[in-house]
Amino acid sequence: MTTRSPELFVPAITPFDERGAVDHRRLVAHAHGLLAAGAHGMAPFGTTSEANSLSVGERTAALEALVSGGIDASVLIPGTGCCAVADTVALSSHTHGLGCRGVLMLPPFYYKGVPEDGVFAAFAQVIEAVASPTFRVYLYHIPQMSGVPITLSLIERLLKAYPDTIAGLKDSSGNWDNTRAVIEAFPQIDTYSASESLIPQNAAAGGAGCISASANVNPAGIRRLIEGLGTPQEAALLDQVSAVRKVFEGLPLIPAIKAAVALQRGDPAFARVRPPFAPLAGTFDAAIDTAVRLAGPQVAA
Repeated sequence: MTTRSPELFVPAITPFDERGAVDHRRLVAHAHGLLAAGAHGMAPFGTTSEANSLSVGERTAALEALVSGGIDASVLIPGTGCCAVADTVALSSHTHGLGCRGVLMLPPFYYKGVPEDGVFAAFAQVIEAVASPTFRVYLYHIPQMSGVPITLSLIERLLKAYPDTIAGLKDSSGNWDNTRAVIEAFPQIDTYSASESLIPQNAAAGGAGCISASANVNPAGIRRLIEGLGTPQEAALLDQVSAVRKVFEGLPLIPAIKAAVALQRGDPAFARVRPPFAPLAGTFDAAIDTAVRLAGPQVAA
C-alpha cells in the first residue's frame, strides 16, 4: 500500500496554435501554472490532452518542450498507449529516456472483444522492448472509451510477470467499486481515481489520489482538499471541488475544460481543439463562467 499522502496529477490540455499545431509555449506555461497552483505532477497526452489526435512525433516533441521548458521529468507520467504496439514502444522508450516517473498506458484499443492473452501480450511486448529495470507502467482503465478493460485478472498476470514494472493504475471507469477492488487486491501499486470527488474514499482505502480532467481548472481547490483530509474543513473542501466538477459533467468535457482554461488565463487561444472536437457554442458560456467562478483564484494551497 502507498505510504505517502494522496497526489494530484493533471491530464493537462494540449493547446494549439492558429495553424492547428501543438503550441509548445502555451503548453509549458499551462504546466507551470498547474504546478504552481498545487498539482503534484502531470499526466500529459491522455484523454483530456486529445492524445489520440496527436502523432507520435507531436507527442515526443511536446514532451521535450515540457522538459526543456523547466518541468521536472520526475513529475510527469505521460500517456503512451497507442493502437500499434510499435508506436507505444517508441513513445514509452522516449518518455523513459527523458527520466519521466513512468508512462500511463492504454491497451491497444481499436479491436474490441479481444482475448486477455492478447492484451497481456501487448503490454508485455512494450515492457520487454523498453527493457529497463527502472521503467514504470501505470495502466489506464477507461473502458467506456477504449472498449478494452484492464481487468483484475490481467493486473494480476502483469504483476506476476513484471512486479517491478507495473507501478499503478488510473481508473477512469467511474465505478468506485472497481477502484476499491483494485486497491484491495493490489495494495502494492498506486491506484488513482479519475474524479476528485472520490479523493476521500480513495485515500481511506489506501489509494494514491486523483488524475482528473477538471484539475486543469481547479488544481488549487483539489490540492486544498487533499491537504484537508481528516480535518473539520474536509466537507466544505469536498463540496467546492465537487461543485466545479459537476458543471463539467453536464458539458462536452474536453472543449469545456479548454474554454474554462482560456477564460481563466484571459487567452482565447487555449480554447482551440482538434477535430473531431469543435469549439463550444456560445450557449455554454454561462456554465463556463460558473465553473471558473466556483474554482476561484488558482494559487498554491
